[in-house]
Amino acid sequence: MKSVGEAMAIGRSFPEALMKALRSLERKEAIFQFPADISQINIAALLQSMQIPTEYRLQQVQRAMWGGAKIDEVFAATKIDRWFLHQIDLINDRARELAYPGELSESVLRSAKEMGFSDSQIALLRGLTEEDVRKARHHANVRPVYKTVDTCAAEFEAFTPYHYSSYEEETEVRPRTKPAVIILGSGPNRIGQGIEFDYSCVHASFTLRDAGYETVMINCNPETVSTDYDTSDRLYFEPLTLEDVLEVVHAETLAGPVLGVITQLGGQTPLGLAAGLKAAGVNILGTSPEAINLAEERGAFGKVLAEQALTAPEFGMAASQMEALDIAARIGYPVLVRPSFVLGGRGMEIVYDDAALSGFISRATDITPDHPVLVDRFLDSAIEIDVDALYDGHELFLGGVMEHIEEAGIHSGDSACVLPAATITVVQQKAIREATLKIAQGVGVLGLINIQFALAEDVLYVLEANPRASRTVPFVSKATGVALAKAAARLSMGTTIAELKIEGLLPNSADGVAKGISVKEAVLPWNRFRRTDGRGVDAVLGPEMRSTGEVMGIAETFGESYAKSQISAFGPLPKSGTVFVSLADKDKASGIAPAKALVALGFNLLATGGTADYLAVNGVLAHKVRKNSEGSGPMGERTIVELLNSGDVDLVINTPVGRGTRVDGWAIRTAAIQRSIPCITTTAGFSAAVEGIKALQRGELNVLPIQEWLKR
Repeated sequence: MKSVGEAMAIGRSFPEALMKALRSLERKEAIFQFPADISQINIAALLQSMQIPTEYRLQQVQRAMWGGAKIDEVFAATKIDRWFLHQIDLINDRARELAYPGELSESVLRSAKEMGFSDSQIALLRGLTEEDVRKARHHANVRPVYKTVDTCAAEFEAFTPYHYSSYEEETEVRPRTKPAVIILGSGPNRIGQGIEFDYSCVHASFTLRDAGYETVMINCNPETVSTDYDTSDRLYFEPLTLEDVLEVVHAETLAGPVLGVITQLGGQTPLGLAAGLKAAGVNILGTSPEAINLAEERGAFGKVLAEQALTAPEFGMAASQMEALDIAARIGYPVLVRPSFVLGGRGMEIVYDDAALSGFISRATDITPDHPVLVDRFLDSAIEIDVDALYDGHELFLGGVMEHIEEAGIHSGDSACVLPAATITVVQQKAIREATLKIAQGVGVLGLINIQFALAEDVLYVLEANPRASRTVPFVSKATGVALAKAAARLSMGTTIAELKIEGLLPNSADGVAKGISVKEAVLPWNRFRRTDGRGVDAVLGPEMRSTGEVMGIAETFGESYAKSQISAFGPLPKSGTVFVSLADKDKASGIAPAKALVALGFNLLATGGTADYLAVNGVLAHKVRKNSEGSGPMGERTIVELLNSGDVDLVINTPVGRGTRVDGWAIRTAAIQRSIPCITTTAGFSAAVEGIKALQRGELNVLPIQEWLKR
């Protein structure tokens, strides 16, 4: 299994449910396409490629059949049941009818909608805009009704308010008098947006129900608690697109008073809908779309920081290779480069010289003045800090200050972090709080804000601010016992932090206080993934997020908490045995102390030539082993990869050279992953592992219910 999430859709027919499910995936390439020029479709190539199942197989089937492939041909290539192929054929037939020129009449629109076509698909087939189609549909009064899922199997009348849309006559949405709050869920789980956002949505629903509001949840992920039919007063199992959400808002407005929509808890999916909803006249509760855009737009956010006398790493925007090289020369290497139009760290790289920067630019084929590349000064070896806070327009509640175990440059979703921060001084903590308050005020936050800082040479840099629930909210809430998502939902409805403290939802202390020491570790299933050539993927952490989940350890000491997190995420660290160490030149100095500690703990060290020589000069004995590229020795000396494959190594410490994958390093890391040997790729992680091993050797892993921790 390779999938990290799923979407679910309900319809009155298979084509309707399938089309809704595909747009629920939130990937443009997943939605069926109907190109006008079918001569460009290579049916033979599609029939060949669809023989091997891939994530795009269904789209290949539809495209081949749109181009003229017969059902029997597709069945022969895929062995997909002919019934399903016939249903896809019906979708294609309806698309052909839609493409005919003529009036978008009520009957044409209704027949398309009954087959699950979205406004945007109809617009593409007719050469119109999505807004044109929506206006024509509303003018013709072609709007969905909402049916209730029969949870009683027709034994007796079902009252469970669990709805899905369909284009029929009678709606089953019951009228109400209580004012409603609509919460947008997080959609399908994927790398960068997982179950942690569903946590915030569910907590919001619970607390708003308790506060006397009718809660309405819109989501399409069957794996989540938010799509349990009894979590909210009403649940709509619908795709999280502007069209689908607007129709639910319309239906609920007809049913009774709607106070607005909460978009800041479900991650990037609902945030992306906020501006469109507001433009359509929907009230957005909590932080406004304008404030969200202010924090995400580099120039505008830079002005906020300048006004508040806060420091950000130097940066520039390059529309050509020459501009990028000029910026890098001005701000100095290393630099962090990324396309300006991606989310979740996709496409980011840290580059250390002109050649690497030129290589990145040559690969970024979409670079234009409209889509520039961002070039940021990279704070090498800086300590990265993550802050989750609440702001009500007047008062700040600092939920937690987390310190990343990996240094700046590792995506926050992939970095292990500790709460409370391990190396932050009281003065630095105060500066972080003041900076958080200034940013929350400057951006105009109402609810949650997540800010990432970096500390380098005693200077506090602001890396980015996200005026929304972050993926660390559940971790901070469990480590401190403060329900941040519940508080944020109440703040979005106009309650103040002072009032929540009186109620007891927030503690009377100025800020959240961690109970014990908690470590969050990312889960990275490297062994599940392969490159297109079949080779394993590299286990190097970087600015692009790759983790599919996370775990938490809580204990009295950092070492014990870290050891618990590693046991939960990857399997236990070794208590004894052999450790292989290979450090890039820039990491050698910081690797001496943990290497000495491993020897003192009784481990044998293996190292490649350069690392072994450096450690020896600094008083650490490591046995030299051959690199994979050197091959076996004249006396049969085995390479490190051969030693890993034979099970003679218990832990691998291998930091990459720069950001690029070097063949030797890649071979070591993939061999370790295939043998399920713990593999650490940063010196900060190396030092943390040593503390964890010390705790394991002392045998001090204590177990206590979280309820007992929170009483402390």
